Amino acid sequence: MSDSRVPNSSSGQGSGGRRRSWAELLAGRVKRQKYNPERAQKLKESAVHLLRSRQDLSALLLEVEGVQCKKLCLSNLIDCGSSEAHANHSSSFIGSALQDQASRLGVPVGILSATMVASGVGQICVAPVDPSHPVLLTVEQRKKLSSLLEIAQYLLAHNMFSRLSFCQELWKIQNSLLLEAVWHLHVQSIVSLQELLESHPDMRAVGAWLFRNLCCLCEQIEASCQHDDVARAMLSASDAVRMQREWSFARTHPLLTALYRRLFVMLSAEELVGHLQQVLETQEVNWQRVLSFVSALVVCVPEAQQLLKDWVAHLMAQAFESCQMDNMVTAFLVVRQAALEGPSAFQSYADWFKASFGSARGSHGCSKKALVFLFKFLSDLVPFESPRYLQVHILHPPLVPSRYRSLLTDYISLAKTRLADLKVSIENMGLYEDLSSAGDIAEPHSQALQDVEKAIMVFEHTGKIPVTVMEASIFRRPYYMSHFLPALLTPRVLPKVPDSRVAFIESLKSADKIPLSLYSAYCQACTAAGAKPEDATLGVRADPSCAEEPLGQLTAALEELRASMTNPSQHDVISAQVAVISERLRDALGHSEDDISVEIAKIQLSIDAPRLEPREHTAVDLLLTSFCQNLMTASSVAPPERQGPWATLFVRTMCGRVLPAVLTRLCQLLCHQGPSLSAPHILGLGALAVHLGESRSVLPEVDVGPPAATVGLPVPELFKSLLTCRTRDSLLFCLKFCVAAISYSLCKFPSQSLGILCSCLSSGLIKKFQFLVLRLFPEARQPLSQEDTASLSWRPLYLPSADWHRAALSLWTHRTFQELLKGEDAQLTYQDWLHLELEIGPEADVLSDTERQDFQQWAIHERFLPEPSASGGCDGDLEAACTILVNTLLDFHQSSRSYGRSENSDLFFGGHRGNECIISRLQEMAADLELQQDPSASPGHSPSKGHFLYGIFHRRLQGLISGWGVAASLQRQRELLMYKRILLRLPSSVLCGSSFQAQQPITARCEQFFHLVNSEMRNICSHRGALTQDITAHFFRGLLNASLRSRDPSLMVDLMLAECQTKCPLILTSALLWWPSLEPVLLCQWRRRCQSPLPRELQRLQEGRQFASDFLSPDATPQAPNPAWLSAAALYFAIQQVGEENVRTQLKKLDCEREELLVFLFFFSLMGLLSSHLTPNSTLGPLKALEVCAAVLECLEKRKIPWLALFQLAESDTRLGCLLLRVAPDQHTRLLPFAFYSLLSNFHEDAAMREEAFLCVAVDMYLKLVQLFVAGDTSTVSPPAGRSLELKGQGDPVDLITKARLFLLQLIPRCPKKNFSHVTKLLADRADCDPEVSTALRSRQQAAPDTDLCQEPRLF
Repeated sequence: MSDSRVPNSSSGQGSGGRRRSWAELLAGRVKRQKYNPERAQKLKESAVHLLRSRQDLSALLLEVEGVQCKKLCLSNLIDCGSSEAHANHSSSFIGSALQDQASRLGVPVGILSATMVASGVGQICVAPVDPSHPVLLTVEQRKKLSSLLEIAQYLLAHNMFSRLSFCQELWKIQNSLLLEAVWHLHVQSIVSLQELLESHPDMRAVGAWLFRNLCCLCEQIEASCQHDDVARAMLSASDAVRMQREWSFARTHPLLTALYRRLFVMLSAEELVGHLQQVLETQEVNWQRVLSFVSALVVCVPEAQQLLKDWVAHLMAQAFESCQMDNMVTAFLVVRQAALEGPSAFQSYADWFKASFGSARGSHGCSKKALVFLFKFLSDLVPFESPRYLQVHILHPPLVPSRYRSLLTDYISLAKTRLADLKVSIENMGLYEDLSSAGDIAEPHSQALQDVEKAIMVFEHTGKIPVTVMEASIFRRPYYMSHFLPALLTPRVLPKVPDSRVAFIESLKSADKIPLSLYSAYCQACTAAGAKPEDATLGVRADPSCAEEPLGQLTAALEELRASMTNPSQHDVISAQVAVISERLRDALGHSEDDISVEIAKIQLSIDAPRLEPREHTAVDLLLTSFCQNLMTASSVAPPERQGPWATLFVRTMCGRVLPAVLTRLCQLLCHQGPSLSAPHILGLGALAVHLGESRSVLPEVDVGPPAATVGLPVPELFKSLLTCRTRDSLLFCLKFCVAAISYSLCKFPSQSLGILCSCLSSGLIKKFQFLVLRLFPEARQPLSQEDTASLSWRPLYLPSADWHRAALSLWTHRTFQELLKGEDAQLTYQDWLHLELEIGPEADVLSDTERQDFQQWAIHERFLPEPSASGGCDGDLEAACTILVNTLLDFHQSSRSYGRSENSDLFFGGHRGNECIISRLQEMAADLELQQDPSASPGHSPSKGHFLYGIFHRRLQGLISGWGVAASLQRQRELLMYKRILLRLPSSVLCGSSFQAQQPITARCEQFFHLVNSEMRNICSHRGALTQDITAHFFRGLLNASLRSRDPSLMVDLMLAECQTKCPLILTSALLWWPSLEPVLLCQWRRRCQSPLPRELQRLQEGRQFASDFLSPDATPQAPNPAWLSAAALYFAIQQVGEENVRTQLKKLDCEREELLVFLFFFSLMGLLSSHLTPNSTLGPLKALEVCAAVLECLEKRKIPWLALFQLAESDTRLGCLLLRVAPDQHTRLLPFAFYSLLSNFHEDAAMREEAFLCVAVDMYLKLVQLFVAGDTSTVSPPAGRSLELKGQGDPVDLITKARLFLLQLIPRCPKKNFSHVTKLLADRADCDPEVSTALRSRQQAAPDTDLCQEPRLF
């Protein structure tokens, strides 16, 4: 190829001409064609293609360079035994030669050198190899490859080597490429294994190639180890049974787990399980590698978990069908290995064993042959078993028919013998030991301490004694008595405020689960410990360093996860690190992989005072901080939708035993520290809420503590309770959290359906966000147009300068969010809006008073009133809007959210000024409702229908718990006080109506109000035998207003008040009590419209009050006006104002009064006596009240006026019962036996003997008093400890019963025989109340002649 050949090149085409060289041909083309850069580039590309398509690169170079190319012949360069070894040709010479050839060919030197080296690798790999070593190089091949790689390293270092081209060339010879050669390329940093694998266009094909070569490598290594006797022999199945706990994912070498993860990326779960099945079913294996692969598989590939279960079930079926022991061994080893990775990766071994063999559906139950096979297999395992697995088999044995019971008993005896050899007692096994793992057995004392802590934790979260502890007290009594109780009852200095341990001990004692002697010894030891110095307190103290080490390991694991967030989509890396975190978390908290989470069906959470142990607090803070930091790091790399499943996997670690602690910490952060949280914290916790919602189906419910709801909350809905909207700061924080959570969910799941989005988000969060946006941003109240819809971006939120205002409006106008609001659960209803508005205190509101009023009026009249009811509105019905408002207001007042808002609940409506704003809106709507009615009808409703408010009251009262219990009474009282306050803020026409008619003076509204007074207010809202002043004055104002609209106002007032005497007498007694302040108001109102005197019935009230005043004057002797009961009530109220020393003197005038007045006065005095005991701060003290009763009784006795009927009142008695029972509260009439025997010292013996009915009344009162005492109802009249001496023994129920009993036992023998006529009826169902008194009565009755049985007692 010298230059002399070039001129002749043009003539070499003739016949007989010689064959021209490659250079001559190219030179001829250059002469004939003009230079064209575009064509030159195409020519270079063609040359590169030609080079790549030629397999024999040496021959090509030989053709180009002639003889000189022999110096670069690859076979010589890598042939170490040749005289032309590369030692004679330095790497620099080879590089220079390659550059020269590349310039001549017009191709990049990197491509040329990569092609040359790849060709050399191929030549080395296709050399003859040992067929028994299909993936390893021979010694000679390793030497040649080493020489070639030295050249490649030089080329790589001088930028003369293309890795990409090299990888592509290698894959062209992949069938001959040996795995060891690839490994040397990786080790020598020519091209990494990851880069080589990722360069292949078909990931499935390269995955199959790698898996096939790895399998061959494992076989070859095992064969080499056996042949050379260098490594230890292959592990047997029995070795695997003993050692497999050391092969868990966290304990496997990181290089091996990294290799597994690379493999998992390239193959599907089905292919992975299929290859595993193929390996295990066709050949002997290295169990350590196989089982470590199983651990990595269930941790890193969640989809493989169910496939693995199905395959194991198939193996079991095959094993029992043909008694194949190999299949049984494989199934048990695989299941145990997977269970080692915890419940998030695979079900526990105990659960699997129970599910497989604990029912008749198991494969073992099909025949005796299958049973024999099973127990033969289990028995063969016994010498190699860990004690944990033996305990599982003993505590959860296979279900066996009774005729084959001997098979089971033989195995259990063998297993117990093995446990005894291992010095492990089944009786001393802990309550919460982890039967799923193969860990070491703890000492009984140490295990008992752990059991105590876990039992207290369960008790703290559920409020009940754990089922495990209850079962142990019965079925595992030796351990319970010898280890658990001593550990629980370790003496200590008891805290001033009882903690969970104290409550747990008391609950066990109440359930008779602690012997009294042991409990007494514990109490004495605790008392003694309290007297010692603090450092002498008994108990086991943990070394602080022991607790710091697991927390340090957890911190390190979390830091490693954070480092992985630069590529959060690496599922295998993330899942592997999360598995390590899960194990470190269990160690840090002292948890084990037991099944305690199944027992916690509901988590008890105290929102007002959440508390965590220091170790839990630290561990949970590490988790939450890590989650927030990881989210910020991942968000700086990729938006949420491209961050992979790291957050889901991370949150899954929080959904086990640590969940109660996580929720408690969230309660502390969100409910008590929310406004102080930074933006990254808010974003992180918002995302956490979304992922907890994603797992809602597997999470337990949460009870938010007293006053507890009857139904537990799902965990996602808990955030609605934790995010309060009471102050400016909490409003803004709640807005930020809602924006963060909702925006994250929409960005994280952009392609998911609205149903899935709603399941991830709490409906409460969505509603609170709507409420806050509408409340804080007036521009959001306008209807959205199609052009208003905005896009949503996550990026602005995680930046330091996050604009929450802009982010909130952007989210509000987002199309997907607006579609989300169309769902029924996400709609902000009128009732929801009222609840949220009621929470806000006006004094701390972000809105001014004017802004708040404008917003509330807009919301009611423009948003919710015209809205359809299906969308949470009122269909334009103003009455419906008022009804919902009243019900919501009452519900809010009864809920825990309104508690503790004000020390003086009378200052504000329901103790909360925020209610006043809503009440103002109710007043406005009520006024509009009155104007909408037909003028001819009674405003609000027709006369026959009444007012809608009373219907609300009636329905709500029916739904309340009835009874005399303290809780029921307080709830009812609170409800009725709210009714009264609502009535007081509405027009007085709600009580009486707007006008009266002579034919029907009592309107429907009056009837409703009277019924409310007689049935409810009489018992709750009465004060000293009367209603409170405010509601009394309100009624009379309404009475005059309605009467003054009629033609004859005086007549209407008289008719109305005359009806009150029989239908609602409490109204009149209330008017008498408050007359001094009521009279001026009524006079002023009447004289503005009428010149005539007050109506006659009002004058009666004046006269009654004047009579009482004159009666107490020293010289006056007034005549009592009619009706007598009204005069008696006025006199009783006046007597209360008289000094105690003057009572006897003033009451001497009673001797001149009518008998009827005295009887009524005695009744009112009895009510006053009971009120003085029921209300300690009453103006009439117990001693003065007793003095008044005694004085009136003395007068009655002196004038021989019958009074016993007052203690036998009944509604059927139209003379006394119907009237007095409507004046006195029910509690007072129930306590009449107490009042009766309080007057015991004032009874005259001759009167008791004279009155035929006295004995029957006395016995009846005594038996009722005993029943009240047994029921605990006399505790309401028992004097406080400090007042018993002051009352001189009066009011003590026990003392009163003792005196009454002695009185009856003395009276019975002395009474005439005719007084025993009704004894049989009295003792019919109460003889057991006092057997001695009953016997005395029956004895006296039997001695009486029959003629006395027909005599009736004379009451008057």
